[in-house]
Amino acid sequence: METYSALREFADSWMLLILFVFFVAVVLWVIRPGSNKAHRDTADIPFRHEDKPAETKEKPAESKGARK
Repeated sequence: METYSALREFADSWMLLILFVFFVAVVLWVIRPGSNKAHRDTADIPFRHEDKPAETKEKPAESKGARK
């Protein structure tokens, strides 16, 4: 039971601090000034082919799983 108590104490103190610092670092990385273009580009993915669906490499009848 000694190992459990030591790991529990570590998790309650240092691991909490480490995960909090990691969370703050991720939030700061996401809102950094240079990431605005990447986020905007990613947000526009659903609207790239607004007029027609994206082109596929194979026609639906020629696909491997199609039955005749």
